[in-house]
Parts: sequence; C-alpha cells; structure tokens
Amino acid sequence: MIITKQYRCIHSASCLCTKGHLSEEVIFLVFQRLKWNPKAVATLSCVCKWFDDLAKRVLWKEFCKTRAPKMMLDLQSSGSHSVDGNWRALGKLLIYCSGCKKGGLFNNIHIPGHFVYRTRFSRTSGKSFLLPQCRTDVLYVSDPCEHLDQGDEGDIGFFRGIFKSFGTSKVRKMLIKREAQLHPTEACPYCKAKLWSMLQAKMVPASASCRLGAYEDAIEYYVCLNGHVLGICTLLPLSDSEEASEHSDA
Repeated sequence: MIITKQYRCIHSASCLCTKGHLSEEVIFLVFQRLKWNPKAVATLSCVCKWFDDLAKRVLWKEFCKTRAPKMMLDLQSSGSHSVDGNWRALGKLLIYCSGCKKGGLFNNIHIPGHFVYRTRFSRTSGKSFLLPQCRTDVLYVSDPCEHLDQGDEGDIGFFRGIFKSFGTSKVRKMLIKREAQLHPTEACPYCKAKLWSMLQAKMVPASASCRLGAYEDAIEYYVCLNGHVLGICTLLPLSDSEEASEHSDA
C-alpha cells in the first residue's frame, strides 16, 4: 500500500508535535502488527489532529477491511473509494451498540451504549427491512443486540446497519418523495448526520419483525443521511419467536 509521507502536523500551530512524527509507513506497520486494534486506533486519534487525520484516512479503513472483508468489498464495489460518512463512523458501527437515552430517539427507556465483541451483519437480512419496491437496494443489518428484562419494556433488541451507495438508493428517493422530516434534535451516533424515521415514513415492512423475532408493532428504526441504520425492537419470548419463525418459513 502506498501512503503519502507526512512528517509534521499539518493542522495546528499549537499542536505539541512540533518536532515531527514517525512516517505513516511505520505507523501503518505498527498497527498492522496490532491487527488494527480499535482501542489503539482511537487512542492514537486523541494525540493530535495529524494522528486523527491518519486514523480517519488509513487505520479505520484497514480495521473495517479486516473486521468484515466481504462486506467492505461489496460496499466499495460500485467504484467508490470511500464509504459514506467516513471510515471511522463505519468502524464504530461495526463494534458499538448505541443504546438509547430517555427523551432521545426511543423516548421511554435508557440503556447505555456499549462495545460489542463480535456482530454478524447480513445482506440477506437487510432485504427484510426494505419495502418490496426498494429491495434492489443493498442494506447490511446486524443481528439484534439483546438487552433482556428491561422492566415494563420487556426484552429489548438494538440493531444497526449500513446501506451501500445510499445517495442513489430507492429508499432515499422514497423518503424524499414522501417528504419525510428529519429528526429535529437527534443525530446519528456514528457520524452525527441528521436522521429520518422509517416508522414515520411508513416504510417498515412486516418482514422486519419476523427477521428480528420481535413484536410487529414494537419495531422502530432510523436511517441517517449517510445511510447508517439504527433501530430498536421488543423481542418476542423465545417460544413465541420460534413459532413466528416457523410460520414465516412456511
């Protein structure tokens, strides 16, 4: 991989790194040895703006490619050399369940966000979250991150995902055609872009609840301007979800 050599901080006169940096090639090799450890990448990003820029351009990209190689190859197969919302946002989406706060997107419950060790994202599952007329779009969606026994709310599941080439997707065109309103205060926890509610736009198909093993009237999700998806659902008890799955396969 060819990386442009940059030895000095190019962003800030007040940066403490006034005597220059290691070359990008050396940093690349160090983090390759660390297997693109996301905690190490995040720590490096906090050192100064030069390191933060390097992490955004190179290190988070390599982390994403290592973490989900087939998914990344597909997301870039349209010819674009970048991912909507930047690589750092996508890296965070791969490993972080955003949870929710009271008064936020999912009004009545507070569950702190947290990192997850491993999550499966599926393009096939993503089809279940799209209306029939939008199913030529490509959407990767995670399995729900389960938060059980949340009092009156029951068993809660959070899911997240990303569209390929969201700017040209049928979902985006339909949201605009339906004059869907962006959320007035909340933003995407991954890239800080504005959010559309798929529920308010009446674009949540029944197949989504079947895929999640959730109650049909207890699922909500948002998509941001960069195509990141985040949602919540109330999960069916295990025996009920098994019956629903059997019924949907018939």
